[in-house]
Amino acid sequence: MIDLHSHILPGVDDGAKNFDDSLKMLRELESQLITDVILTPHYFPERGFTNTVIENQKIFRELQQRAAAEGIKLNLYLGNEIYISSDIIEQIYQSKIKPLADSSFLLVELPLSGHFSHYEDIFRQLLRSGWRVVLAHPERYYSIQQDFQIALDLRNMGVLFQCDLFSLNGAYGKAAKQLVNRLAAEHLIFGFGTDIHRPHRDKRISRAQGRLLKYYTPTELDQLLDRNALIIIKGATA
Repeated sequence: MIDLHSHILPGVDDGAKNFDDSLKMLRELESQLITDVILTPHYFPERGFTNTVIENQKIFRELQQRAAAEGIKLNLYLGNEIYISSDIIEQIYQSKIKPLADSSFLLVELPLSGHFSHYEDIFRQLLRSGWRVVLAHPERYYSIQQDFQIALDLRNMGVLFQCDLFSLNGAYGKAAKQLVNRLAAEHLIFGFGTDIHRPHRDKRISRAQGRLLKYYTPTELDQLLDRNALIIIKGATA
């Protein structure tokens, strides 16, 4: 599996606190047959998560060196989980935020509660400008939990869905579990991420993947867990 969403970069957001945490998380993911991981630290100024691309790249390079010294063979890439705002394109050109693995794909998050309608214009602007929008964990947003038509409208607009793998196991509550299962049943999901913030969150990876066999053939599951993500990371540079 290729992990599209993780908080492994140390000391930059509410994820890994230090390099030791990061290395533990990488070892755990590798032990669970994860092959590639995109590190997606939050860019969320209202919460104080404002590391720039240059700052994150410096930490990322050190983590790569430490991981290699530890014999960790995961392929690592860098991006951001970008909190929705009207100036995302400007933030990209100011090198405040980074697309996923140097691609044209942006991982964007919304407030977990609130009304979706405030953000449609931003999505349309990004898509018109040539960016591919990947919505982080749509199953966890209250607005979509209450109105599935929003999910259908987003996919028709061209927004891709990255769901959190552990939502399948109920990690984010009953409503998120029900919604991720419906998204899977209707084949609306583009890819998955662990959204890992701490060590020891990976123990349920195989269990969650197994649940997907209810909705996908093995070939379809390979597309969902690996080949779609390769569209993002192929040709990317570390």
